Amino acid sequence: MRFFFLLLLMGILGPTGATQPEMLFGMSTTLSGPAAELGTNMRDGVLIAFDRANRNGGVDGKALQLHVLDDAYEPARAARNVHDLASNPDMLAIVGNVGTPTAIASLPVIREHRILFFAPFTGAGVLRRAPPERYIVNYRASYAEETAAMVNALIDTGGLKPHEIAFFTQRDGYGDAGFYGGITALRKHGLKSDLDVAHVRYERNTLAVESALADLLYADPLPRAIIIVGAYAPAAKFIGLAREHGINALMLNVSFVGSRPLADTMKAPDGKTLITQVVPHPAHRDLPIVAEYLDDLARYKDTLKPSFGSLEGYLAGRVLIRALNQLGQPPTREALIDALEGLGQFDPGLGYPLNLSKTNHQASHEVWPTKLNGRAIVPFDWAQIGSLLKKGQSTRE
Repeated sequence: MRFFFLLLLMGILGPTGATQPEMLFGMSTTLSGPAAELGTNMRDGVLIAFDRANRNGGVDGKALQLHVLDDAYEPARAARNVHDLASNPDMLAIVGNVGTPTAIASLPVIREHRILFFAPFTGAGVLRRAPPERYIVNYRASYAEETAAMVNALIDTGGLKPHEIAFFTQRDGYGDAGFYGGITALRKHGLKSDLDVAHVRYERNTLAVESALADLLYADPLPRAIIIVGAYAPAAKFIGLAREHGINALMLNVSFVGSRPLADTMKAPDGKTLITQVVPHPAHRDLPIVAEYLDDLARYKDTLKPSFGSLEGYLAGRVLIRALNQLGQPPTREALIDALEGLGQFDPGLGYPLNLSKTNHQASHEVWPTKLNGRAIVPFDWAQIGSLLKKGQSTRE
């Protein structure tokens, strides 16, 4: 009951304020620390989707409730939180957890309690085994798919050689997942040895990026593109320091970085920072489900601003609700997984199909590139990457 009373104090029992929730879902996420905005956005997106369902009578007349615990992006806290949530027999699923290291720490608990781990905010391969694990169902594209899109564009369109691309990554499972995804793509383009590519790292939940930058300055040649697999605060600091020390490389970030907080944290965005996304731009009202998201967001709380993170949470929530509406029986943990696997191919209003089945536990494989234009985040076309690479060269002090 510890988490229940904590939630009463935090005021996060769910969108309806009901005191006797009927369909319970849990989330352990980062609501504090240097990645807090990512967790807040994901939480808000799921709550907005639940609020939409609850306004329309819930699912079979039952309100959806989300119990949220803060893990501060620390694996040990995440594992304890998930244990607390999953120990409640009425908890149907753990939804939208943020981060690879926290997910890895939570997996033994998920397996022990045989509870669904749905739509975690991570693209790590450990959650995407073949054949898929029954209790893990993903929404988003993988980090391997994001970094492959970057590498393919840099080499096929931008004309770079594999050794002209470097990596700056977080020193944990998240950073490793992105790095190995990128290296796999580079090998397909002729990379002979991982040692031919510069790879520097920093510690999770810190801003200690100086040593990584110092190591990168020894690279010969200096990289023309750097793939970043990190959180927004250290990524912003690294990019700023790199520019101050003459590294004018194109900076490419995976979606987990957090686009809006990255843009807000950077000192002076220079038009050479890209971010891959795993959901459409939240301003694309021409897509029916994005229009519904924007309307539901304003109705839920008019002070909230659209974001890629909350849109991802919203889309995950809508897929979950779609499965709940097809249960046709009293909701149980196992029945919910069966319902998700039974969705097959469907388009919720994105203009392209999602797919879930017994052999496919990742709904979407789409990746969209965006660019920081000043502090605005705008869609980007990979065909334009060559022109960005030609803008200035890195120089040593």
